[in-house]
Amino acid sequence: MAGGGFVSSAPGVRQYAGGMTMFVAITCIMAASGGLIFGYDIGISGGVTSMDGFLKKFFKDVYEKKNSDNDNNEYCKFDSQILTTFTSSLYVAGLLASFVASAVTRLYGRKPSMLAGGVSFLIGAGINGGAENVAMLIVGRILLGVGVGFANQAVPVYLSEMAPAKYRGALNIMFQLAITIGILCANIINYGTGKVDSWGWRLSLGLAAVPAAIMTLGSALLPDTPNSMIERGEREKGKRMLQKIRGVENVEVEYEDIVKASEEASRVEHPWRNILQRRYRPQLVMAIMIPFFQQLTGINAIMFYAPVLFSTLGFTDDASLYSAVITGGVNVLATFVSIAVVDRVGRRKLFLEAGVQMFISQVVIGAILGKKFGMQGTGHIDNASAIIVVVVICVYVSAFAWSWGPLGWLVPSEIFPLEIRSAGQAINVSVNLFFTFVIAQAFLAMLCHFKFGIFLFFAGWVVIMSFFVYFFLPETKNVPIEEMDRVWRAHPFWGRFVPAGDDKPRKYTDLELASNGTDSHTQ
Repeated sequence: MAGGGFVSSAPGVRQYAGGMTMFVAITCIMAASGGLIFGYDIGISGGVTSMDGFLKKFFKDVYEKKNSDNDNNEYCKFDSQILTTFTSSLYVAGLLASFVASAVTRLYGRKPSMLAGGVSFLIGAGINGGAENVAMLIVGRILLGVGVGFANQAVPVYLSEMAPAKYRGALNIMFQLAITIGILCANIINYGTGKVDSWGWRLSLGLAAVPAAIMTLGSALLPDTPNSMIERGEREKGKRMLQKIRGVENVEVEYEDIVKASEEASRVEHPWRNILQRRYRPQLVMAIMIPFFQQLTGINAIMFYAPVLFSTLGFTDDASLYSAVITGGVNVLATFVSIAVVDRVGRRKLFLEAGVQMFISQVVIGAILGKKFGMQGTGHIDNASAIIVVVVICVYVSAFAWSWGPLGWLVPSEIFPLEIRSAGQAINVSVNLFFTFVIAQAFLAMLCHFKFGIFLFFAGWVVIMSFFVYFFLPETKNVPIEEMDRVWRAHPFWGRFVPAGDDKPRKYTDLELASNGTDSHTQ
């Protein structure tokens, strides 16, 4: 490639005119706020389910077991399928909603999906805050799940389509950053409301309306993406939006690629059937395996139930909630690391480095718990060991926060061609939410039966997913989203599935070359 071009893992990938504009930055920040609702829910659930006032009102048997001196098995204090159904019902609803959101996103645009998600989450927050019985809790959680399903479907795609290729990683990770901020805010709120004896849990659940209102208002003000406009036949409007977000008049190269992708997409009557074709095998596999592996890192087991987990380790209620705030803060700070380096270091290196870090952390946690509690769960953890556990959990959380957390959303959202993008993202979201549900529903029972081995279980999966990344995931940094097929053709394994395309170098105008900073008429 001529001087001034970016480095790509696939030959012949070309660069588009324009760059980062203030308009793109502002719209992406507003869109990424959709992650707040997902993060707030992840963080709030575990804290609420450890509050005595909440347990006494809805789950008296768990409350009695938690405070009983007769049951000494620390691993099984919170083992209740009804209690975990409160947490996990949201993710079943989100899974089902993601398929509806796929059609809405494709037919009506990314913006309506985000708006629908915000409104649904807002209503669910109100119902949960005023709940008087378990049935109201579940109904509220289902509406929250619909909101999460729509937001997780639309926001990552919106960010990937709005962002210039050179900054796509950083802008897309803002969605994960919003998730981590939501988790941290929820942990802080739980720490405060936990001191309110009988109704603090209502504040925790009801305040979910705040991030929902932010998302609803933000999505109402956002423009739709050029890709979505062109896909829906609004070509001139889409071109003007493309010029606006790129900050240059001559966007012909990128515009033509989007139009070509749109024309191909319009010929696809059944994207769900087409995504099963051999040529889309790499994207389909990634849409399934990446969210599957993301959940089997074990992160949501810790984030959902951090206060419960710390309480199980012998922390007081205050200390449990405070420790959850610490891990939430680490989660936010480490996500900034990913934003800073993902478009320079690349996706693969972050995945692989974090795999080593997470594996070691989980083995150390499992070893400490095994030594202190044994298989019977009847031991005691001293202060020094408890501090070490919190520190190592923070090391583990930081690794996830700059790898599988943001990249688990970034990579699937950037690899789909337009004709299957809505279906591919729906698969990504639904697989993510399905296994989020499985982990949320099973973790407390697994902790009760696996004991300290639960951390060794997740450590084993980290090894498997790291090998998967090493052998099967190509580097996608700086590759324009409509040029991604070239990455798969260049891969030694996936190249056999993707048919050869037109990889001839393209002639550029002087204006385009000047905008790209190149010194040759071919790339």
